[in-house]
Amino acid sequence: MNYNIRGENVEVTPALREYVEKKVGKLERYFDQTPSSDVHVKLQVLNNDQRVEVTIPMPRLLLRAEETHTDMYAAIDLVIEKLERQIRKHKTKVNRKFRSDDSLKYMFKNELEPTLEEVPEEPEYEEDEIDIVRTKRFDLKPMDAEEAVLQMDMLGHTFFVFSNSVSGGTNVVYKRKDGKYGLIESE
Repeated sequence: MNYNIRGENVEVTPALREYVEKKVGKLERYFDQTPSSDVHVKLQVLNNDQRVEVTIPMPRLLLRAEETHTDMYAAIDLVIEKLERQIRKHKTKVNRKFRSDDSLKYMFKNELEPTLEEVPEEPEYEEDEIDIVRTKRFDLKPMDAEEAVLQMDMLGHTFFVFSNSVSGGTNVVYKRKDGKYGLIESE
């Protein structure tokens, strides 16, 4: 894997770079072939919080996790645990549904489960775990992004789906963790 490690409000020291590469490198054991994609790691300091984002783009799969902690090294450990859980979830649950030869299940090793000494015990994922309990239907009203943000705030939601009056496409506005807003546009 190729590492793209960058710091925001923090200097990426050789020790920190080595720690990130060592921890992220442990994820290679889950794959049949080492992913050839770049691993994007963003280290960030916000007030007293240390934030780590790791993104691993792969064919037909995007692994992404972020974690915030008061200690940078602890945040790195936590984000790696999240990525391992994502990989196990894809291997044990999602891939049961895809039985064809080009499915994601052939991306991972069959010996996915590490020994008990390596990973603490965690509950198995069952196929019935995703349970949709409510369905909503609504008309998409044409509006611009600013009006959609106002509607979202008025409703007290964290996202809002609308028909963009400028482009005509279906868009989503959402509230980010930093309190700002994001816009997702369809292609």
